Amino acid sequence: MGPVNRRRRAVPWAVLAFWIAVIALAGPFAGKLGDVQRDNVVDYLPADADSTQVAKIQQKLPGGESTELVLVYHRDGGLTAADRVTVDRQVAGIASTHQLTGGQRPVGVPSKDGTTLMFPVSTTEPGDDEEARTAFVEGIREAVSGAGGLSVDVGGSSALQTDMSEVFDSIDGTLMIATVLVVAVLLILTYRSPFLWAVPLLVVGVAALTTRALIYGLVQGFDLTVTSQSAGIMTVLVFGAGTDYALLLVARYREELRRVRQPYDAMGAALRGCGPAVLASSGTVAAGLLCLLAADLNSARGLGPVGALGVVCALAAMMTLLPAVLVLLGRRVFWPLVPAYGSEPKQRRSLFAAMGSSAGRRPVVVLASGAVLLGALAFGVLGLPGTLKQEDSFTDRPESVTAMRTLADAYPNRSSRPISVITPTSGADEAVADARATEGVAAVTRGRGADGWTELAVFATNAPETAGETATIKALRAGLEGSYVGGPSAQQLDLDDTNLRDRKVVVPLVLVAVLLILVALLRSIVAPLILVVAVVAVWGAATGLGGLVFGPVFGFSGVDPGLPLLSFVFLVALGVDYGIFLMHRMREESLSGAEPAAAALTALRTTGGVIASAGIVLAATFSVLMNLPLVTMVEMGFVVAVGVLLDTFLVRTYLVTSASLLLGRRVWWPGRLSRRPEGLVPPQDAVRAGEPAARV
Repeated sequence: MGPVNRRRRAVPWAVLAFWIAVIALAGPFAGKLGDVQRDNVVDYLPADADSTQVAKIQQKLPGGESTELVLVYHRDGGLTAADRVTVDRQVAGIASTHQLTGGQRPVGVPSKDGTTLMFPVSTTEPGDDEEARTAFVEGIREAVSGAGGLSVDVGGSSALQTDMSEVFDSIDGTLMIATVLVVAVLLILTYRSPFLWAVPLLVVGVAALTTRALIYGLVQGFDLTVTSQSAGIMTVLVFGAGTDYALLLVARYREELRRVRQPYDAMGAALRGCGPAVLASSGTVAAGLLCLLAADLNSARGLGPVGALGVVCALAAMMTLLPAVLVLLGRRVFWPLVPAYGSEPKQRRSLFAAMGSSAGRRPVVVLASGAVLLGALAFGVLGLPGTLKQEDSFTDRPESVTAMRTLADAYPNRSSRPISVITPTSGADEAVADARATEGVAAVTRGRGADGWTELAVFATNAPETAGETATIKALRAGLEGSYVGGPSAQQLDLDDTNLRDRKVVVPLVLVAVLLILVALLRSIVAPLILVVAVVAVWGAATGLGGLVFGPVFGFSGVDPGLPLLSFVFLVALGVDYGIFLMHRMREESLSGAEPAAAALTALRTTGGVIASAGIVLAATFSVLMNLPLVTMVEMGFVVAVGVLLDTFLVRTYLVTSASLLLGRRVWWPGRLSRRPEGLVPPQDAVRAGEPAARV
């Protein structure tokens, strides 16, 4: 055995050994990521908002962050004498068992119609420990119960947070299992092999494990904010992007095996052929996600490096571990459709050749019709529901939301959820008087104090998260000089304002970053502009489709304020991915001497099938988010999945191709390909519609 053959045998084994070591090191740390995920209020809030300052100061007050609950007793026909005996016994038991704020038994507030009785409960007993707070809330729920038509629900901001935490705790396992199953089914259908599908699935699993371990390291070293939402999106992104890269590599490797005798050499040719496009596409996605570092919203800013690291790990695994495993397994991994050396692929009519031919016959009509369709769909944004309220964040109504709905009906002129005000202790009396004099305020209660700050609980006359309560919050902020106004409703207001600010900052950054990468890769300005305009149009159309179905079909009462920004980042970065594969091949054909029309149609014919498979896989992985019990995840999964499908089967196939046909060589302006080379004769058979795909 010569030195060359020994090297060929040694390299894949060395790569495999390296990744086995990575798995051994990463495994213990990957399992700890769930322990450092943070879903407290301040982990989602904007960094400098009033509500963030209130939450931080409350954690430093005696007892730490307070736990706010509301016991809601209700009977449709009116509370009976027996009900009141039950209520007194249960409330007295809670007061004697737990250390409540003020040290006194909670005072009940009856509704005017006599059907409802609510008891605000406030305590610092659990402190800042999330598990202790959850245990406290569940203990209160176990201590109260109704009978004979008396319903008892435990609501309030802390109960809502507990219900939200329980949902977040279930996300990781559910999402991982569902994503693996979806990807496995799609790979089996794509490869039609009992063995091949398992290889990329195992490799992308290694990438996900490595990503989780590295993110855990970033949290420990740099105090990176990782929420359950960002961790869930990271899982979907790693599996979606990693599987896409695998599809591109395996397709190219299969073709090279027909032309090259040794699998090692065939894999080298495959990596040289599709590697630059895969590297550029992953770099584009990572750069787009890193633009989120400019966001002021904590959760969005943390998602940037988390998602970018996931894409980089997926790229590393698919470009090193996957090739090594495939080379070691040899041709037999493709059984029963083994690509024998010297064989020709099965001749069959290409769907994308037919699509390209239709675009080539009437490019103006195709381009105009597609643009009109996308524009019409984009008008659906006018039908988007308003901002999503906290009580509407669940697809299945938990106990805390049931309590809020009961309170809203029984107490239409009083809010059961206080607005938290932190004011300097030196001016606390004046702040109490000013707050009581503010329009829309029903009552003000003075609370804890320490380190020069005093806590006030302000109750509005309007229901939580209504226009009236929002006006009251704004009036308090304008009238209470030197004070911070927070609480759940103020947090939602700050989230809306910050998301608007972040869109104005991050969206241009994403567009500039993506455009610069495309210009460097394609050596052109026109082609990158076409791709960027196309993906922005896809985002508008996908969001518009959301406006058509979120309310009428899904029954959602609002849209998460972070949806426009995050869906834009994902659709632009991921959509440009497929544009890179198409345009990179078109440029390759042009460099080989093909005329613009032939280059465009050949690129579509040779990349269309694998891009379609990759698009379906990516859309399916994001659609997994729609099975989670959170409205914000369902909305994100729908918009991104629909956008990817629109991009794959409409924009990439018809609009980009027809635009390239109309522009001809000008699509490469101002690069040298925009000028007709002298003495160059295009291949005569470049535009045969039935020619099988040769390369990916």
